[in-house]
Amino acid sequence: MQTSRGRRRAAGPASAPRVVEVIHTERPRDLHRDARRRRGPFRQITEFASASGIGQKAGVALAATGLVLTVTVPATSPVMATDEAGIAPVAASAVTPQPAISAEAGAQIDFSRSAVVTQADPDGKLKQLLSAQSAGAVSRAASAGSLGAPLASMSTASPFGYRVSPITGGSGDFHRGQDYVAQCGTSVLAAATGTVTFVGWHQFGGGNRVVIDHGNGLETTYNHLSSFNVSEGQTVSRGDVVALSGTTGASTGCHLHFEVQVNGEVVDPTGWL
Repeated sequence: MQTSRGRRRAAGPASAPRVVEVIHTERPRDLHRDARRRRGPFRQITEFASASGIGQKAGVALAATGLVLTVTVPATSPVMATDEAGIAPVAASAVTPQPAISAEAGAQIDFSRSAVVTQADPDGKLKQLLSAQSAGAVSRAASAGSLGAPLASMSTASPFGYRVSPITGGSGDFHRGQDYVAQCGTSVLAAATGTVTFVGWHQFGGGNRVVIDHGNGLETTYNHLSSFNVSEGQTVSRGDVVALSGTTGASTGCHLHFEVQVNGEVVDPTGWL
């Protein structure tokens, strides 16, 4: 039949609807799906960042979006182990018991002094030099700087060796020490640790004189003194005030005559200062 609008209507019965066959296939079960759902997306991102080693970059990127992210960064700290209860972390080194160390009450500890000698220990350097050999065998290079200055301010007035005598004016006078400028009453200092072996008047021109024995043939003398601060047999340390300068004996004015003797023979003091 044909409708008024010109469309043809089917005269026969309508065809049966097409049946779509539905195939049900069971998907394999994801064991971690439920756990991921419970953790939430942010927790998953955190775990991924920690596992992939991009902790810092991921943290910066997420922090820029206003999210707070805690990232686990590998550390180089000592390996930690938990105790048996699994409560508190315990250092791995603490798991193994350390052996106990004990010593008797009267035990003595000895060590080599030369192993701890430094520039800050000049007496240790001098002791090391003199303990190994006689002062006469010490080279100038090794002895330099081993004695301290006998005055706080050092200014040479007359050097060691031959000179014109200030007393007689004759040439060829051998000066046995080094003269340093010092006003009368200036503190005279011990050049190193030692024992005072002489305090008194020196009859050969030294006037009031102090002699200090430093061991193994090394001695220092201090001459033309105005007074003494030490006595014979006394032990002094480097820098101790042993006397006051003066102009006693064969002297033309206030100064300090300083000598260094090696095995009884005078040597140039500048080789030891």
